Amino acid sequence: MKASDNYITPDLKNRVALVTGASRGIGKGIAKVLGQAGATVYVTGRTKKEAEQKEGLPGTIEDTARLVNKAGGTGIAVYCNHTNDGDVEKLFKRIRFNSRKLDLLVNNIWGGYENHDETFNSPFWEQPLRRWNGMFNAGVRAHFTASRLAARIMIRKKSGLIINISAGDQGKFLHSTMYDTAKNAMDRMALGMALELRKYNVAALAIHPGFTRTERVMKALESSKSFDINTTHSVEYVGRAVVALAADPAVMNKSGGVYAAGDLAHEYGFTDVDGRHVEAFHIPDFEG
Repeated sequence: MKASDNYITPDLKNRVALVTGASRGIGKGIAKVLGQAGATVYVTGRTKKEAEQKEGLPGTIEDTARLVNKAGGTGIAVYCNHTNDGDVEKLFKRIRFNSRKLDLLVNNIWGGYENHDETFNSPFWEQPLRRWNGMFNAGVRAHFTASRLAARIMIRKKSGLIINISAGDQGKFLHSTMYDTAKNAMDRMALGMALELRKYNVAALAIHPGFTRTERVMKALESSKSFDINTTHSVEYVGRAVVALAADPAVMNKSGGVYAAGDLAHEYGFTDVDGRHVEAFHIPDFEG
């Protein structure tokens, strides 16, 4: 399938994927590209209708499911609060009953950005503990709870791929102790899962997106007149990285690793939706 930027979408027909946290942002972009590849995509989140939209940001799980359908796949919207173990159990019970398999889990759900204020970049001793709960309960723990149930389906088929959407820059400190700890936990989780799943031919890895034009990022930049948009990439860029990995018959060779979206673009030969290759994201050194 060709788009205006000459991107040729790999064929993932007959594949079943789950993208958590897909009402908007990177999750939405990943689900869309999976739809272009012909996959069946379960999209989860807590926003079912416009009245529930968070922080005035657009997007619902139904919107994303329709986007998947329009792109050529099969989109299935499922309400799921990933901090509620009962919701997560029901989600995977539905996948097992309706689809009988799961080929790809993309752990994109994340907490900690809610109620973003000036304290986000404060030193750790001034951080509100509610932010820790967001990042670890709705982030790290949510990745783990989804992965443990996905693994039970995948090991029976002796195939599958689990991807943690994380953040980082080759081990650099991420300018916030809380944020740095949470994101490194996701990367380390991918390594541990990869080692335990290897004998079942199931891969696990982490992707670091770059500076991504999510709805939240664009809203935050509304007042900036000097910001260079060329340093950013679309949410679909990360989706293309996910699809490239899912279509790679040798993906087990990457299991346990951490990969920047920009580096995967070089390796697999895809570009962003505007035809540009956006380099891997680099953050400035922390100066205190």
